[in-house]
Amino acid sequence: MLKKPFKTIGFVNSHKLGEKRIALLPKDIVELKHREALFFERNYGSDLNISDTEYAALGCQIVSRKVALAQDIVCDPKIGDATFIKDLHPGQTIFGWVHAVQNKEITDTLVANQLSAYAWEDMYEDNRHSYWRNNELAGEAAVMHAYQLNGVMPYDTKVAILGRGNTARGAQRILIGLGADVKVYNRKQEKLFQKEMTEFDVIVNAILWDTSRTDHLIYQKDLKQFKPGTLFIDVSCDEQGAIETTVPTSLNNPIYEVDGVVHYAVDHTPTIFYRSSSNAISSETANYIDKLVENRPNKILNNALIVDNGRIIDERINQFQHRSIHDSLIQSDRQDPASLV
Repeated sequence: MLKKPFKTIGFVNSHKLGEKRIALLPKDIVELKHREALFFERNYGSDLNISDTEYAALGCQIVSRKVALAQDIVCDPKIGDATFIKDLHPGQTIFGWVHAVQNKEITDTLVANQLSAYAWEDMYEDNRHSYWRNNELAGEAAVMHAYQLNGVMPYDTKVAILGRGNTARGAQRILIGLGADVKVYNRKQEKLFQKEMTEFDVIVNAILWDTSRTDHLIYQKDLKQFKPGTLFIDVSCDEQGAIETTVPTSLNNPIYEVDGVVHYAVDHTPTIFYRSSSNAISSETANYIDKLVENRPNKILNNALIVDNGRIIDERINQFQHRSIHDSLIQSDRQDPASLV
C-alpha cells in the first residue's frame, strides 16, 4: 500500500488531434520502485500495440480517465494543449510540455486552479535539453513531412537552416542525407541570413524565439522578394516569432500560403514517428518518476517548476504576457494572424 507523503501519477491518453506519443513504456517501468503509484488510463498504449495487461503485469494500475486525472500528478506529453487542465483541483501538478510562457490561457488556468507545473521544455542537464532526442525528431519529421507535401525532393533544393541546436541538427541530418545543398546560420548570423535569405528554395527555422523580442527575421513585407513556391518549415512554430507570418498548424491542415510562400508549421511533428519519439520520451521520463512519487524533486525538476500551487515562478511568463497585452492595446489595428491561413 502506498502511503503519504508519496504521490501518485496519472497517465492519460492525449486528445490532441493526431497525437500518438505516450510518456512511459513498459520497458522503462521495470527498474522503477513505485509502480503501484502509476495509474494508466485504459488503452494507454494501444496506438503502439501495447496492451493494458503489460502495464498491469508490472504492478501498475489500469483505471478510467476520471481516476487517472484525479491523481496527484497528471502526465501527458502535450499537456499544454489539454482541455482537462481546467477540471483539475488545487494541489495537483501537471508534468509534460506546458509552454505557459506563450500561452496566457493555460497560465490563467494554472493560477486560478492553484495548480503546479513541471515543464519539460525547461528541463536541462549539463546545458543539454533533457528531451533532446525528441527535439531532433521534430526537425527530422518536419523536413520529411513538409517536403512530401510540397512535392519536391531535398536534392533539388538549396536550404537555409536557422539554428544549431538539436532541432536544427535533426533537420540537417535528413537534408544532407537526401542530397540538399544546405547552409546553416547561427544566432549571431541573423543579419547575414537576412542579406542572403532570398537565395534559398527552403528555409528551416529551428530557433526558439525570445519572447521578449518584438522584431522578426522574416517580415511579411519580405515575402514578395522570395521565389514563388519557396517553402518555410518553421519547426519552432512560434506564432509571429522569427517568421512574422507563422501561425501554428495541425496535421490535418499542415500548410498554408502567404504571398506565394508556402508555410509549414505543425507544432508536434515528432508524433509523425510516434514509436521512435515515445521510446525517446519514455527513456527520459523514467528518470524522474520515483523522484516525483517520493516528492523529492532534483535540480532538473526544480528548475522546470514554472508554477507552484498557483504562484508563477517563471518570470518570463509575466514579462511576455504583460508585453502581449500591452502590444494588443497599442496595435489593435494589426492584422489578425489567423487571417494569414
